[in-house]
Amino acid sequence: MSIHSTSGRWRLGLGLALLTTFLWGILPLGLAIILQALDVYTVTWFRFLIAFILLGGYLATRQQLPDIQKWRLMPWGLLAIATIFLAANYVLFLQGLALTSPTNAEVLIQLSPVLMGLGAIVFFKERYTRLQGLGLGVLTLGFSLFFNEQLRILVTASDQYLWGSFIIGVAAISWAIYALAQKQLLQQLPSTHIMWFIYGSCTILYLPIATPTAIFTLTPFQLLILLFCGLNTLIAYGAFAESLEHWEASRVSAVLALAPIITLIAVDLVALLFPLLIEPEHLTSLAIIGAILVVLGSMMIALGRKTWGA
Repeated sequence: MSIHSTSGRWRLGLGLALLTTFLWGILPLGLAIILQALDVYTVTWFRFLIAFILLGGYLATRQQLPDIQKWRLMPWGLLAIATIFLAANYVLFLQGLALTSPTNAEVLIQLSPVLMGLGAIVFFKERYTRLQGLGLGVLTLGFSLFFNEQLRILVTASDQYLWGSFIIGVAAISWAIYALAQKQLLQQLPSTHIMWFIYGSCTILYLPIATPTAIFTLTPFQLLILLFCGLNTLIAYGAFAESLEHWEASRVSAVLALAPIITLIAVDLVALLFPLLIEPEHLTSLAIIGAILVVLGSMMIALGRKTWGA
């Protein structure tokens, strides 16, 4: 089986990866607010439903819906893998989050883009230059400093805390498998068709454990936040899928590593402007240095290429 190769339009791939990182970085704020009114399964089901409907409408208006007569030729095995592991990622992350803390969950889930990058090196024969290898070391050091306090807590934590952390680690593995399957699917299908199928399948998977009627009890503000979460899913995953078409998965994964930095900056900003909505994060000087190193390491990995391509 041939493997997917990028278009070489690295500037477009970088821009799409940055957009994905920003949207995933601010998403936890919206989820933290709406989860005060809805359960996690209903929120997740609604996010997939909105994304499925809007993307389907977009494809229909452009007459780009998948040809049903050609569905028998679709790579059902890879589509099933991508769908199941993305759905598993959502469930496992939520279960792990319930047993640990939001900050701990945020750092551990960052294993997912790292694992994606390593998987790309193994399966897609992508290679790091020396500068990118150095950048990976800087990135690792930055995360170690940035999450220093949380890592110390993890080492001395209770069995429940450790079990929750293990579940989040499995969630990260699930996401990496989904992402690698997504990249290989681009060999045969447009990214929009892949994501439309995954959105629809995940909507069906989550329906039995969701409570759709609870949405009618939301206030206008809560409904607006819920719609934001749904649109975030559509745009972020669409940009992510398209970025893999134009840029190597290992480079995309390096940019995605910036998401927790964006999250914590956004949390502090929203907490300053709307203190009743969310509590701020209190960063130490060591954490700030770590954040700078994370940004520097990600840039070294993303931009440290021998040749830029088209």
